[in-house]
Amino acid sequence: MFAITERLLLRPGWAEDAAPLRDAIAHEAVAFKLARLPWPYTLADAEMFLGIPRVEGDAEFVITKRTQIRPEVIGGIGLARHDNGEVELGYWITPSEWGQGYVSEAARAVLNIARHSLRIPHLISGHFADNPASGRVLEKLGFRATGAIEDRMCAATGVARPCVLFALDLARKEFAPVAMQTSVSMAA
Repeated sequence: MFAITERLLLRPGWAEDAAPLRDAIAHEAVAFKLARLPWPYTLADAEMFLGIPRVEGDAEFVITKRTQIRPEVIGGIGLARHDNGEVELGYWITPSEWGQGYVSEAARAVLNIARHSLRIPHLISGHFADNPASGRVLEKLGFRATGAIEDRMCAATGVARPCVLFALDLARKEFAPVAMQTSVSMAA
């Protein structure tokens, strides 16, 4: 799957993305805000991640900024299906691009894919309690805090930390994440 927004191209990660992916994500400021990212994050970690076999219906993307020369890897976003059937939205952006609205723009495209292409009725997400900016992004997207906080392990720190949980009902008639034109292609 691919998605094109006003400023971004969301696409699967390719082997040649290993170095740009590592360069974009290998910052303590990113790693310590994510649950599953090892630290330090190496080129081998990026290669291993990009080598994970993908199946039809996967919605994991590198976020690339569309530029005049060639797209630049600036983040990642995706939907992860848990063993209990819940689907979780996760994302990150390289620190030099924080505050530009790229996560919201990419997430709107992924929410449209979840609702219209994958027919997912309900999503969950969360953020570590010390990362309220991520909570503001989720609220802007229509997620609501569930009132629950659970400890989640942070692989980068090796410590369980409080995670504020959110949920979004994509089946609501009034749900409309389309704040911009997005183009979605199911081509693999």
